[in-house]
Amino acid sequence: MRIPQSKALAAALIAVVALPVAGCARNRAKSDLPYVARDVGTLYSTAKKRLDQGRYKEAAVLFDEVERQHPYSIWARRAQLMSAFSYYLNRDYTQSIQSAQRFLSVHPGNRDAPYAYYLVALSYYEQIRDVTRDQKITRQALDALGELVRRYPNTRYASDARLKIDLVNDHLAGKEMEIGRFYETRGQWLAATLRFRTVIDKYQTTTHTPEALMRLTESYLADGLPEEARKATAVLGANYPGSDWYDHAYKLMQKHPVQAVAPIPPGQPIIPAGTPGAAPTMPGQSTKGGAAPSAAATGPSPVGPAGSTSAGRPTN
Repeated sequence: MRIPQSKALAAALIAVVALPVAGCARNRAKSDLPYVARDVGTLYSTAKKRLDQGRYKEAAVLFDEVERQHPYSIWARRAQLMSAFSYYLNRDYTQSIQSAQRFLSVHPGNRDAPYAYYLVALSYYEQIRDVTRDQKITRQALDALGELVRRYPNTRYASDARLKIDLVNDHLAGKEMEIGRFYETRGQWLAATLRFRTVIDKYQTTTHTPEALMRLTESYLADGLPEEARKATAVLGANYPGSDWYDHAYKLMQKHPVQAVAPIPPGQPIIPAGTPGAAPTMPGQSTKGGAAPSAAATGPSPVGPAGSTSAGRPTN
């Protein structure tokens, strides 16, 4: 069948117009899309450029492409770690953790392994939520930070991790205190006591220790255990004699006197605050040449001083 001349001319014009459009599309795909095959040097340089420009998501995808397209090149190993770093800067913590862990599974003995562990720990650490929320991420951060310190204790990353471990422990202690205070408001004194005991037993160097000891005094008195309350007050007075928490605990004990031994008066220093392992001395006992008071008379050994640290900035 013969095609009319007008239709043939229109088809030719469409073909002429379509050619440059298709060419532009191909050129745009080659320059913008990360999955187009390129030589490894160009691909890595492009990814690094995106990273320097603050386009972290694009940089991470391009670094992933280096590993995917050139898995056996010397660039692939470095690209894995740079991908994890780019995802971390983009606050895509799940992807950052996965990339860093993939690097560690393939290159466990690499010289950059400490930094990969550090990225995993930071990615968990920066997701920590306030004490009113679930603390699963907080415990994962503590585990990751501890793993870094155990494996590479002499690195600069471990130094920062130790500071963050103190803060994470303080945060977990704060969660226990939050729950304990909640139980107190509901009159569930035994449940509250267990939470405050957890702070004393597991987080005794945190800033929550003085309050936990005072709350223990309240809970023991409410439970009808004045002798246990006196022991908690004695430990509080031995370690934090000038604190408001001890002043409050002492006033509570004055309202519930124990016949055997009176609590330590506020402001009377018994032992230097924070002396580890020392037992508080009760009024009337000599500190020179006399035997140390028995555990039954004094209760648990005093806790150490509350620790206070500040987190260091990520060392990238």
